[in-house]
Amino acid sequence: MFNNHLFVKGIKISNFAGDQQLFFKMKSIKFYLAILILVCSVIQTSRGQERPQHELHSMMIYNFLKYIQWPDGKNSGDFRIGIVGSDDVFNTLNTWYGNKTRGNKNFIIQKMRPEDDLSQCQLIYVGKTASAMFDKVLSKVADKPVLTVTNKNGLGEAGSCINFKVVQNRLKFELNQEAVSKTNLKTSSQLTNMAILI
Repeated sequence: MFNNHLFVKGIKISNFAGDQQLFFKMKSIKFYLAILILVCSVIQTSRGQERPQHELHSMMIYNFLKYIQWPDGKNSGDFRIGIVGSDDVFNTLNTWYGNKTRGNKNFIIQKMRPEDDLSQCQLIYVGKTASAMFDKVLSKVADKPVLTVTNKNGLGEAGSCINFKVVQNRLKFELNQEAVSKTNLKTSSQLTNMAILI
C-alpha cells in the first residue's frame, strides 16, 4: 500500500515535471516564432526599399560601356557622357564617375542641350523630360559613333540605340540593332542576349 502510494505520487511528480518542460518548450517556440516574424519583416522591408530610378539608369549606363566598343580613338582616354534633360542622372553619374578613370577611360560627365555639339560625346542620355527633343538630338549625332540612350516608350523604334523600358515592374532595355549599326559601334553578344531586340 505504501509502495502504491509512492508510485501514485511518483506519477504525479513526473507529470508535474513534464508539464514544466512542456511549458518552457512552448515559451521557447513562441520566442523563436517572434524572432522569425521580426526577421521576415526586416527582409520584406529591405526588399521594398528599391533604388531610385535615376540611380538604376546611371548604373546601367556605366555597365553598357563594358559591352560596347567604339572605333579607334573613341574607346579610350577622355570619354564624354552627355546628359540632356535629367539633372538626377547627371548628378549621380558625375558623383560616381565624373573625372575618374575606369580602365582606359577617363570619364567626363557633361550637362548638354540639343543645340550643343553632341558629336563630341561617346554617349548621350536623353531623360524623359527631354524626350520631345530626341529628334533634334538624333539629327546632331546621325551616323557618328555616339550611343544614344533614352527613357520613353516608343523612342527605341524612333531610332534610339538603347531605350529603357519597364516590363512587369522590372527595368529592362530595348536595343535597336539598326540604329547601333549606323553608329559604327560594336555590341557584344552578352548585351544582345540581355536586351529586348527591336
